[in-house]
Amino acid sequence: MFKFIPMFKSIIVTFALILVSGAGAAADTVHHKMDITLDPASHSIKATDSITIPASLAREGMILQINSDLKVEKIAGTVGFKIVDTGKNARDIGIDRDNDKKESIIKVSHYRLSGITAGKPVTLTLKMSGVINNPVIQINEEYARGFSQSPGLIEERGVYLAGATYWVPTLKDTLITYDITVRMPADWRSVSQGARVKYNTAEFHEDGWKADTPTEEIYLIAAKFAEYELPVGNVKAMAFLRTPDAAMANKYLETTAQYMEMYRSLLGPYPYTKFALVENFWETGYGMPSFTLLGSQIIRFPFILHSSYPHELLHNWWGNGVFIDFETGNWAEGLTAYMADHLVAEQRGKGGEYRRSILQRYTNYVDDKTDFPLRDFKSRNNAVTEAVGYGKTSQMFNMLRTAVGDENFKRSFQRFYRNHKFRVGTFDDIRVAFEETSGQDLKAFFAQWVDDTGAPELTLAKATQSGDKLTLTLKQIQKHAPFDILVPVAVYTADTVESHMLSMDKRTQDFTITIKGKAVRVEVDPEFDLFRRLHWAEIPPSLSNAFGADKVMMVLPANTTDVLKKRYENMAAIWGGGNKVTVVKDSELKELPKDGAIWLLGRDNRFYNVVEKALGQYDASLTKSGVKFGKRDVNMSENSTIIAVRNPANPQSVIVGLTAHNDASVKGLARKLPHYGKYSYLAFTNDAPDNSAKGQWPAVGSPLVKILDKSVVTTARLKPRPALAQLKPVFDGKRMMSHVAHLASPELEGRGVGTKGLDKAAQYIADSFKASGITPAGDKGSWFQSFTMTGPDDKPVTVKNVIGVIPGKNPKLGGQSVVLSAHYDHLGYGWPGVRAAFEGQIHPGADDNASGIAVMLELAKSMAKSAPDRSIILLATTAEEAGLLGARHYVKAMKDYPASKIIANVNLDTVGRAGEKVMIFGGTSATEWRFIFMGTTATTGIQTNLVMQEVNASDHTAFLEVGVPAIHIFGSPTGDYHRPGDKADTVSLSSLMKVAALTKEVVEYLGVRPEPLTSTLKPADPKAPKVLPPANRRSGRKVSTGAMPDFAFSGSGVKISSVAAKSAGADAGLKAGDIITSFGGDAVTNLREYTKALGKYNPGDKVAVIVKRGDEDVTLELTLKKR
Repeated sequence: MFKFIPMFKSIIVTFALILVSGAGAAADTVHHKMDITLDPASHSIKATDSITIPASLAREGMILQINSDLKVEKIAGTVGFKIVDTGKNARDIGIDRDNDKKESIIKVSHYRLSGITAGKPVTLTLKMSGVINNPVIQINEEYARGFSQSPGLIEERGVYLAGATYWVPTLKDTLITYDITVRMPADWRSVSQGARVKYNTAEFHEDGWKADTPTEEIYLIAAKFAEYELPVGNVKAMAFLRTPDAAMANKYLETTAQYMEMYRSLLGPYPYTKFALVENFWETGYGMPSFTLLGSQIIRFPFILHSSYPHELLHNWWGNGVFIDFETGNWAEGLTAYMADHLVAEQRGKGGEYRRSILQRYTNYVDDKTDFPLRDFKSRNNAVTEAVGYGKTSQMFNMLRTAVGDENFKRSFQRFYRNHKFRVGTFDDIRVAFEETSGQDLKAFFAQWVDDTGAPELTLAKATQSGDKLTLTLKQIQKHAPFDILVPVAVYTADTVESHMLSMDKRTQDFTITIKGKAVRVEVDPEFDLFRRLHWAEIPPSLSNAFGADKVMMVLPANTTDVLKKRYENMAAIWGGGNKVTVVKDSELKELPKDGAIWLLGRDNRFYNVVEKALGQYDASLTKSGVKFGKRDVNMSENSTIIAVRNPANPQSVIVGLTAHNDASVKGLARKLPHYGKYSYLAFTNDAPDNSAKGQWPAVGSPLVKILDKSVVTTARLKPRPALAQLKPVFDGKRMMSHVAHLASPELEGRGVGTKGLDKAAQYIADSFKASGITPAGDKGSWFQSFTMTGPDDKPVTVKNVIGVIPGKNPKLGGQSVVLSAHYDHLGYGWPGVRAAFEGQIHPGADDNASGIAVMLELAKSMAKSAPDRSIILLATTAEEAGLLGARHYVKAMKDYPASKIIANVNLDTVGRAGEKVMIFGGTSATEWRFIFMGTTATTGIQTNLVMQEVNASDHTAFLEVGVPAIHIFGSPTGDYHRPGDKADTVSLSSLMKVAALTKEVVEYLGVRPEPLTSTLKPADPKAPKVLPPANRRSGRKVSTGAMPDFAFSGSGVKISSVAAKSAGADAGLKAGDIITSFGGDAVTNLREYTKALGKYNPGDKVAVIVKRGDEDVTLELTLKKR
């Protein structure tokens, strides 16, 4: 287990006086000029250090502290240098004070300097040598957390030296600048702060690092690194990886460039010349000036790129750019959390959820005994200090933003940064910057939130309407004196919502608001913008309730198998070491206690029925084989499950039911669950185990909500506040839209088979591929793969796929490929399967499928920048509308990258009008798809819906037919499908951007994944050929019901999402929400059976259709109409 410890270093109050008076100039810093030789094999270091102490800092008798394991000799300088003490405990440097123990691992020796002349600088040169090799050790925090660390080591896996190692002579409470040369084995590379000024490799490798800006310590990291870089203006984005991985490096470099530009615009210039990702050999999450040191597993977690990574980058402004005075409070952690973690959530429309999680942690972990003012926060060392130091500080800045407005908020922090760059900044300095910018007096605001403790607790006591006046009574019910707060209120009518801000400073206060229309619902602080203590009904029961409890009971099942007894005893042993955890058997209890958190281990537990009963109030239930969360069935034999519910005897407490599916998963569950604290339910599969399901129960019964009219359900939704800043897109949206416009233009005649427009489209795609820098992969080195088919009027027509490749670099994966496909043909003037009403009209096919081609062309440009391990084929197919002919020809005819070596197909079709969630068809073709898309959601924030029903209406089907795991990425069904109305102006830019980001994540992952996907496909006939011949063209259905299926529906039958006006379905009374279970006497359990049934009929036929409507079965008679 790891925790992210921002290791940026700062200055205590005594040095703050020096910086404030001396402006932090280089003249007030100690300068080190060092020559260093590292010998990893012997764990040793040799160094000379020429030290210059400016006159302003020079004092008779000053002490230098140096690691006691180093032999030290003065070799130059006139001042006296004498050891006066040795083996002393080393004081931890910087923010990581939670590990600053009385007995430190590192011991230091004290050397006194004498013979110093007042008003003159001091220069001396020291020679040092010795062994530094402190092993990585595990540090445990209660039963909720743990991490590993070392104060410094030199070994063959790598080198980690920091200020706390005391490998550099250290003068207490001073900043330094430095110029170092590092010599190491020829295949090693080093990283430090500042700019690299030397890079030579001969018998040894030699790096030079120069830091002209003040810092508190010198970090030195070294290993056998593969190095990558990307210029970002006048700054370098860099990556140092322990194994070569250009694809992953490129992801980090691009992400660095995005966030660096965003923060530059938001705050001001980046304060250093580089920012580097450095891979560590143990699991760390450290942020140093100008680089971050992350463990090998951590950098491969998909969510890191848009969570902890921007957090560490931002620390170069807050903490490493403006320093902290710990004696007056650490403001930088909460501000960084607000401008990084919270901002990412806000960009994804999840700001309210993020803020609720902050308040949830504070409510769960902090009470009157453990609370403390922000002035006293130095660093995080447990859940309480995190909830206050990070959470409360973040919420305070959110309220400050509300008070002054977004523009003043941004300008104030720009002012603060300009005035305090490479100086100490304090809460008071932030206040002054805001007062100067906004013109407001904010002394009372800062005194209330920085110097005081406690939090408001609110209730909405009354809400009544008379005419256009809405009267509200708000109460503050906390023990603390009333807070002076701005309270957001949302007032809903049947179809609108208004936002109001109320100024409250009394225990009970009445407000009158003028509103438009009849209020049906009132919500106080609906987006959790205030810092306050939540009522238990506002908080879904979650794991954080259990981890934050003062008392914890683990209840083991007595009546179960010996295997399960041992499994759960092992779980209890891992967590039961603390004083607050009591372990009992269910047979020892008559009833469950009312107080504290209770863990019920095992479904055989005598009290597990408490969990089962509680699920009734949510969209969940236990089944014979496991548990059902909404539409998702989770089998307990393959998944561990964790379900949090309220204690029926005390709703403020939580009961957690836990089942473990095998012995191997127990240790991983104990390690991972504390990081999933906000969730109400979880499932984990495999031995690791891997998360397979997660979610939160809805919160019900909030005292801050009043329903004024229960007969009306409002359709209005409160819009989230715009994000404080936005990332610059990786993709060129205008270019994608121009592709769509060109491909859907009249000039291309709907790209129908047999038209000149189809040939023009093929050439356009080939030209775009060439401009992107990818390699042709068609026949005889061309871009095209040609074949003949039967076209309109049953005449033979030559058509062609367009194929490019980004060749893989790993020879072990030769011939293997990932195929990214999209069809570029459409219906032209209405062939095949034209609807009678549109015969002879151009069908532009903008969404279907100029949108998919546009995304593919943009991805070609983006992915061509780095070589994957496995080749990526970009396949623009033809004749999809005629029966997937292009895709079927590809899997039959491609020789260089044969179908037998395709590990996956990702197919883009109709992606121009995606809603909140992007649909994924084919997700059952490999067991990994579900986890891949969980990862993409974590990385990009893009929600997906894996459709469990088989919907094989696009080119991915050709790959499924030959046993290749394949998915179809799809936007949403529309009424313009296969109609002339499918025009370019109906395609959404945001949809293209969303699908491009999602697809890039998936394809790049498949390009570097070492092993194939685990296919779930089984040939229907073992004797059938592995590669099918091209199919005949589609005959097309003759009839239509006018009903649009709900593709996301996973139950039995076909659920209807909409019914077209004046259609056969509308005439017969078919409604949205109906579930078709029978069509003309044929049972309908899925979309395939429904489509097959439709194909039997002709226009004018009457057919009996049975639908499930609510709890009733309704029979309708449809007179089918021509398509």
